[in-house]
Amino acid sequence: MPDKNIVCKDCNQEFVFTEGEQEFYKEKGLQNEPQRCPDCRKAKKAEYNRNRMQRR
Repeated sequence: MPDKNIVCKDCNQEFVFTEGEQEFYKEKGLQNEPQRCPDCRKAKKAEYNRNRMQRR
């Protein structure tokens, strides 16, 4: 399974979905490839957590 280049849906930058990451996704039963680069994933997660804390 070779590395894959994917374009982030948020920032439109290309990032590499490595063979190791693909194996991890497969082991966890995840069927969809990531749509966001690691930086945008972190930002999205932080935004989600901020919004969750504000609702409490």
